[in-house]
Amino acid sequence: MKDLFVHVRLFLVLGGLICLFMTAYLLPGMLPLAYMALAVFFVAVGLDTFLLFQQKKAGLQALRVLPDRFSNGDMNPVHIHIKSYYRFPLLVEVIDEVPHQFQWRDMKKRVRIGAGGEANMSYELRPVTRGEYEFGRLILLARSPIGMIILRNRYELATNIAVYPSYLQMQKYQLLAVSNRLTELGVKPIRRLGHTTEFEQIKEYVRGDDYRTINWKATARSSKLMVNQYMDERSQQIYCLIDKSRTMKMPFEGMSLLDYAINASLVLANIAMYKHDRSGLVTFANGIDHFLPASNQPRHMRNFQELLYRQETDFQESDYERLYAHISRRISHRSLLVLFTNFESQSAMRRQLPFLQRIAKQHLLIVVLFENTELKELLSTQPANTEEIYIKAVGEQFALDKKLIVKELAQYGIQSILTPPQNLTVNTINKYLEIKARALI
Repeated sequence: MKDLFVHVRLFLVLGGLICLFMTAYLLPGMLPLAYMALAVFFVAVGLDTFLLFQQKKAGLQALRVLPDRFSNGDMNPVHIHIKSYYRFPLLVEVIDEVPHQFQWRDMKKRVRIGAGGEANMSYELRPVTRGEYEFGRLILLARSPIGMIILRNRYELATNIAVYPSYLQMQKYQLLAVSNRLTELGVKPIRRLGHTTEFEQIKEYVRGDDYRTINWKATARSSKLMVNQYMDERSQQIYCLIDKSRTMKMPFEGMSLLDYAINASLVLANIAMYKHDRSGLVTFANGIDHFLPASNQPRHMRNFQELLYRQETDFQESDYERLYAHISRRISHRSLLVLFTNFESQSAMRRQLPFLQRIAKQHLLIVVLFENTELKELLSTQPANTEEIYIKAVGEQFALDKKLIVKELAQYGIQSILTPPQNLTVNTINKYLEIKARALI
């Protein structure tokens, strides 16, 4: 659909003509000049209208190109392709009706298109919640070189797109894992302690290999340094336990702790499958919501991702007794359990400690806690009055409680990770690789 959109320049010129005619009545000698200016004005408007409406078909065609789905917490590209059939250049202003979740009300881009040419433009969107997002119309405001009026073209390109857990992070980590470049994302190289793994093959020595694995017989036969290569223990079970209680609703940089945990779980499960382990999932709040048995089948990651996509935060308290009973009944083999939760105080942790101890007796349990990064900014400020002193003291108590929770869990033999939300994925992978290197499961 296209219609006429009067440009503000037209009103300015028309206002100038009115002033000119008022002056002409005071100075009659300027009246011919006023008539001439009025004639030029109408000719310019008429010519501009003719140029923009001369096309029998649509003078502009536009297409919005979206990916199949968006990745939560990542920058997702949106591409717009514009084709012009006019015989003169245009200045086009693009207005895209982005989903209301982004609260972006002034999405405007300008692009110049040559005669009969094409133009491509793009922008990026970062969703912070999972679910369905709806794009609206695409509006193009075209202006000819004369620029007196604007032709508005509206394209009904309403589209729904689903925002899934961060599959872009999953693909990035997998790609770097295949090329042994995980250190670029902060994953620490882990030195293996001993060889509790199975022999795989003999290969030529390269810098960085453990010199203790040199095979001297093979070296003597080939006149090159040869080393034994060992294969990690495989088919170990890795379960992500995601707490969906009200404490996981807390937001950091727009995303809830639940979404951070979901993104990290997806990456960890994919890395575990790359290491030939089996990954599973348990989500819970006041009861067990979903249970996905550990597997390493090709379609398992798709099921894993679909299940994570449907998770929502529950505003009730978590029932760790039911979690312990469910794990005892459904997970029979010793497994690595990564529990994503958020104890805000020692008393909250101690209420659940008996159940955590029982779980840790049967499995290797890692409790992942979130560090409140906003407290760091508060603690770094200098208080100016009594109220700010009190607020800072409360903030210091919250920060201390987190550290005491980690220390107390360690006293009972439960490993933990205290991490900022933005570093959750890297720190979780580091812990998993450390456990694999130490052969703790």
